[in-house]
Amino acid sequence: MIVCGRTIKVEGKLIRIARIDGDKYEFLENPEQVLEGVRRCGTRIDLFTFMQKLPEASRKFCYPTEQDNLAVLPVTTFDHWWTHQIRSFPRNRARQAEKRGVVVKEVQLDEILIRGIWEVYNECPVRQGRRFTHFGKDIERVRRETSTYIDRSIWIGAFLGEKLIGFAKITLDETRTQAGLVHIISLVQHRDKAPTNALVAQAVRSCAERGIAYLVYENFAHGKKQPDSLSNFKEINGFKRIDVPRYYVPLTKVGRIAFKVGFHRRLIDYFPEPIVARLRQLRNAWYNRKLQPSTEAS
Repeated sequence: MIVCGRTIKVEGKLIRIARIDGDKYEFLENPEQVLEGVRRCGTRIDLFTFMQKLPEASRKFCYPTEQDNLAVLPVTTFDHWWTHQIRSFPRNRARQAEKRGVVVKEVQLDEILIRGIWEVYNECPVRQGRRFTHFGKDIERVRRETSTYIDRSIWIGAFLGEKLIGFAKITLDETRTQAGLVHIISLVQHRDKAPTNALVAQAVRSCAERGIAYLVYENFAHGKKQPDSLSNFKEINGFKRIDVPRYYVPLTKVGRIAFKVGFHRRLIDYFPEPIVARLRQLRNAWYNRKLQPSTEAS
């Protein structure tokens, strides 16, 4: 659904929650204009949510809020990141990638890259102990999904010879001051060559060269979930947790009640973390028995 030039995603059946597509790199300077468009769109929407842009961490708009968080890397220069913001381990891993013949560079989104991305997606059905959502997609769907925000996205490829063994997509916000690391993924069979670490290094270099002040790698934490291998990967590569306001604007009576009693949150967020952690272990074990086991290299 397009409202005021923005792509709006609506999720949920009982409670319909709308947000801007890519709301970690798409922001609203004038939210009321979009809210008015959402109210008139003809589709039932109970809650509209959006996140505040960095670096402002204090509340800017007079709507109901809850704290959300991002994994943020403040970017100045590549050398500063390399020498002051990361630990020795990711530096050594990035060097290891170069020594083992991995070449990392910015690339154009063309049919060769799309096919390479399709091959990476379809290497294995399980990553990080859970079903990999991109596994099984046909190449037409991959082409369609990778082509979003093409005019302000940066593509980075990790190559071993002519073969793509990993890639990253960075999407810039409209002011080109903040960027979201939308995808970063490598072939599991080449994890010993550390392509993911090399991709992060090039992502930082690409942002520094363009004067992009903040590189965002999705959320730092989800709900009560304890630190895991992915959050550790973000931390050792210089990403820090920054809490920012997430606004929830009720548009119907159902939306007002849902927000008041907390029904806009995931059901799993209400369970104690030890129980959720045990459920994750059981889920991971089930997937690893039923499907090909694999974990993302980092």
